[in-house]
Amino acid sequence: MALRPFATASRWLVVLGLLLIGSERGAGAASFDHDHLAWTRQLARFVHDGRVDYTSWGRDGRAELDAYLRTLQGVEPAAYAAWTREQRLAFWIDAYNAYMVVQVLDHQPLRSVREIGFLPFAAFKDGFIPMEGLRGAKLSLDDIEHRILRKEIGEPLIHFGIVCASKSCPALASEAYRGDAVMGQLETAARRFLADTTKNRLDPDGTTVRLSSIFQWFREDFEKSGTLARFVAGYAPGPMATALARPEVKLEFLDYDWTLNGLEGT
Repeated sequence: MALRPFATASRWLVVLGLLLIGSERGAGAASFDHDHLAWTRQLARFVHDGRVDYTSWGRDGRAELDAYLRTLQGVEPAAYAAWTREQRLAFWIDAYNAYMVVQVLDHQPLRSVREIGFLPFAAFKDGFIPMEGLRGAKLSLDDIEHRILRKEIGEPLIHFGIVCASKSCPALASEAYRGDAVMGQLETAARRFLADTTKNRLDPDGTTVRLSSIFQWFREDFEKSGTLARFVAGYAPGPMATALARPEVKLEFLDYDWTLNGLEGT
């Protein structure tokens, strides 16, 4: 039976409406800034050689930080599903670092992130990150690190990109991780971390390499495709890499300094 003109027109209006809604959602997904420029602006302003000016950030930059976080919270599952692995990797590293800053700002004054909460490492276990739209629930920093970055994405270099607001962590970079550059950025971060003799060093006699506790805690991540020594040698300075190639070299792990990675007085 032929449709009446009114019914036909109504049906086309419904179809047109659905197309418009779809195009708006698609435009929103396409408009997500995978360069994370808003985050880079904040890092360039408040991070100096890896030290964070939390006092100034809380006073002068909190509104801009919250605006950036809303862009992360607004990502929808359909848009996320279309992203590349590298875009997802950069997204979650930047999210971790931004929300770590939030934890510090919300609990100032602090000498260490271990002072947050009553239970050990509560700062990392607190489900305070509003990602219900993307993940169906609030997330903790541990969720981002262990469930998403380590398990879902499975990239060992993330340990040089995520920063736990402590002196023994890798230095917080003064720019965001970007979807089209993240792997190169992480490799640079790994080399910078291993070249920092306050965090990793070769003994003068060349017989012992003293590594950050990060390599002990997450050894299984670094040994997925070989030994820990081989992984470290791939990013270590020349003398350390040479020592690591010798089977008799000893690996030891340094104590971790949880003192806040802030500028003096912050």
